Amino acid sequence: MAIFIYNTLSRSKERFVPIDSEEVRMFVCGQTVYDEAHMGHAKTYIDFDIVVRWLRSSGYKVKYIQNITDVDDKIIARAEEKQMTPTALARKYEGLFLEDMEAIGVRENVDLYPRSHDYIGAIRDQIQLLFDNGYAYAVGDNAYYDVSKFRDYTKLSGMKIEELKKHRIESPEGKRNVYDFALWKAVKKETEPQWEIEVVIEGERRKLRGRPGWHIEDTAIVHSFFGPQYDLHGGASELIFPHHTNEIAQSEAAFGISPYVKYWMHSGVFNIRGEKMSKSLRNYISIREVLSKHGPEDIRMAICSTHYRKDIEYREEIISNAARRVNYLYASMSSFYNMKEGQGDRDGEALAIASRMDVGFKEAMDDDFNTPLALSRLEIAAGELKDFAESNDAIGEGTKIAIVDAIRKKAWVLGLLENDSFKEPLPEEARKMIGEREEMRKKRKFEESDRIRDDIRSRFGIELEDTEQGTAWSRKSWRGKGRTG
Repeated sequence: MAIFIYNTLSRSKERFVPIDSEEVRMFVCGQTVYDEAHMGHAKTYIDFDIVVRWLRSSGYKVKYIQNITDVDDKIIARAEEKQMTPTALARKYEGLFLEDMEAIGVRENVDLYPRSHDYIGAIRDQIQLLFDNGYAYAVGDNAYYDVSKFRDYTKLSGMKIEELKKHRIESPEGKRNVYDFALWKAVKKETEPQWEIEVVIEGERRKLRGRPGWHIEDTAIVHSFFGPQYDLHGGASELIFPHHTNEIAQSEAAFGISPYVKYWMHSGVFNIRGEKMSKSLRNYISIREVLSKHGPEDIRMAICSTHYRKDIEYREEIISNAARRVNYLYASMSSFYNMKEGQGDRDGEALAIASRMDVGFKEAMDDDFNTPLALSRLEIAAGELKDFAESNDAIGEGTKIAIVDAIRKKAWVLGLLENDSFKEPLPEEARKMIGEREEMRKKRKFEESDRIRDDIRSRFGIELEDTEQGTAWSRKSWRGKGRTG
């Protein structure tokens, strides 16, 4: 079966056919490093981490790049506020960001995190092409992109050109049109990061002292690795306009190749109290804050429970509910993995469970990365394997290993079941007590069931939680603090 991707540019699902059969080239807009990464960033980068994991597990070789924006007005403003140099501030938050990405299992799948300041030469070259092709003009040491010269400027956003005036936040001083955007920004203070580039404008050599605009940083970096056209560009839906719109305008005007990107993918955002979570609004919940109370797999479970294109309203209960589902997966796989090995008379039934999961998971992921459906296939299979373990005396060793491997390969795509601690068996006495508690709950003897739960916790260090799927038990080692296997 083919993979189908919803392309923002065409506003439809399209069959995924890479430009080069040898390698998929994928870029996702990275972090502007002036504050802590928050749960909105976690959603974006986990969403696209799942995309790249699925592509690789489907047999594609993927070159995956995220940039680090370390030259930006917001960095300069925050550095002044904190009485730091912009470079020191950027390095501090870049380090924290990469630690967060490692903690939630994203960093290991990104091939490169190039920094904007290392590509001033490439930025200069692209600005020169835009002057040569008639799309750029200078006002003092500023260089602007003339939007009126680019046909189909709003093809990605679907907006009318008149709507752009209310969205453009850059100062209109000296610009031909209010919606023109900066390619190069003149120095305002000597303490700002600055470079001098030489460009030829209408046959005259000019030196412009300043720093790059936000949009040109990304296209210059990506062109350095992928050239003028590549397969996948991802980012949060809030970036469709102006950022991704301007990336298209810059690259297609500079290099004359369209489309700049074959498939545009946009993820929904994390909202908080009905408003987009944002560093600039300072209304965010940091990734570190959530990790102080929950495991990385809890975060990933919460995010992949919603389709990547949809927004999520952040509430603590979302992560808590996800944690219970993670526990249920581990408990179910523990029950199955720790079955006695021997002559399994019903191994075929267990193999059929894994086979159904495999087919259903693939169908879901091939359909525009439908993680909620794929996750349900995984959870159903885990529950069925738990029931199988409870109703059968033994299973063949080879069968068990093959099924566990099959489940974990699919779980890996979502970043789940990455901890080997489920292989540790549940003490027999604890198992019996859990069964007794289940009987108490069926008889609605809740005080007695609570007493048994507390006894299990104190004696064995095992937590019990009642989920929609059934009772899940967990150890602290399942919280995903260190992934193994």
